[in-house]
Amino acid sequence: MWTYQEALDYLYSFTNYEVRREVRYAPEVMNLDRPNQLLAAVGNPHRAYPVIHITGTKGKGSVGAYCQAALQAAGLRVGLYSSPHLQEFRERFRLNDDMISELELTALLAELKPHADAIPGLTWFEVTTALGFLYFQRQAVDALVLEVGLGGRLDATNVVTPLVSVITSLSYDHTHLLGNTLAEIAREKAGIIKPGVPVVSAPQPAEAAAVLEEVAAERGAPLLVIGRDWQVVPGHSTRQGQRFLAGPVGGDLHEYWTPLAGHHQAINGAVALAALTLVRQQGVALPPGLVSGGRLQANWPGRFEIVDLEPVIVLDAAHNAASAQCLRDTVLEVFPEKVTRVLVFGASADKDVAGMFRALLPEMDHLVLTHADHPRALDVDTLAAEALAAGFSGQMVQAPTVAQALEEARSLAGPAGIVVLTGSLFVVGEARNALGLAVGRAAYLDTIAGQAARAAASDTPLGM
Repeated sequence: MWTYQEALDYLYSFTNYEVRREVRYAPEVMNLDRPNQLLAAVGNPHRAYPVIHITGTKGKGSVGAYCQAALQAAGLRVGLYSSPHLQEFRERFRLNDDMISELELTALLAELKPHADAIPGLTWFEVTTALGFLYFQRQAVDALVLEVGLGGRLDATNVVTPLVSVITSLSYDHTHLLGNTLAEIAREKAGIIKPGVPVVSAPQPAEAAAVLEEVAAERGAPLLVIGRDWQVVPGHSTRQGQRFLAGPVGGDLHEYWTPLAGHHQAINGAVALAALTLVRQQGVALPPGLVSGGRLQANWPGRFEIVDLEPVIVLDAAHNAASAQCLRDTVLEVFPEKVTRVLVFGASADKDVAGMFRALLPEMDHLVLTHADHPRALDVDTLAAEALAAGFSGQMVQAPTVAQALEEARSLAGPAGIVVLTGSLFVVGEARNALGLAVGRAAYLDTIAGQAARAAASDTPLGM
């Protein structure tokens, strides 16, 4: 019997395109034949439970966390499959918010091994996804919230026929794989739309919206669009989170609160609520009051996560220009006071660093550049050149590790300042490790900073 580390070593022996950039996202390289073959060999576990299938450029993790938490609050056994992880591989497989155990993961991977070894060309993500489907079948989940890894059309998760397909906000990311226009990106994401299966979409740029409308019509999939078919009215973003009103057009609007701050989280919340409404309409037993106001809970680390107070330290996994703009707007709304602001930044080599810097640097007094211990991490000298090209004239410091970058930033900010760490999920994960934060558990559930940030929301009615 393998040890847990031996099981991981076996898994990482497969080609892993999360750490390699040279993948060609094309049918002759990435297709569903291999994952379908592997799943058939173990009894097609992905057909054992209803699925909410989620893709998008930004917000898909938050929407998944909202859906998982709401279904769990309704008394269901709920699986959540997400990627990538922040600190520990097991974060990708959650049952009612608990990670898969090392023992369970090891045993299931050993069971998959003879079947995986018989299929040439299987990738790391394809095996990982099959492992997830098998785990959730063995755990007899009532529902699975399933996040796409990359794109949609050719992603290994796209073997399912879900109860509802969800497409969160689309913007530019992975352009070397998915296309250089929003229409091309939207077409790849629209690949998860199945004939007759309802779709929920966040508000989209016109170019992307037109593609989603076209594909949904071709496949006879009813399309519900936030902002057209569902209303959402964001309230003020605070350290306590985000309040908003939401509901179907022509119906009552209800008030919600989520611990994840930012107007974009109001949209993500509305997407999740609309998806849950469609799930209930298809026979999943959910209480009528589940989407009638209250707390829209989420345990989702690394999304405007306040982890310390003196100075304030915010961790946010923004990693493209659009998400950096959302982060900037939320920082300015939540912390409008004139204090020293320090940006800690590291990014992967395939990201739009210039776009992120254009959004963030004008609001920052100091910049600390670093990189994650990851093969795709961009070196700090290149980041420094990009910052100068963006016109940054404040103090710039380079730090060889994320832990050292945090210490530099604390010193620059002083006890009354604000440190914002962003640019990469990998950088956020290493920051959480350096700060000693619990794996897979958002700081606002445990830390003094998180409890203080949530205190003003304690009178919110418990509905969700």
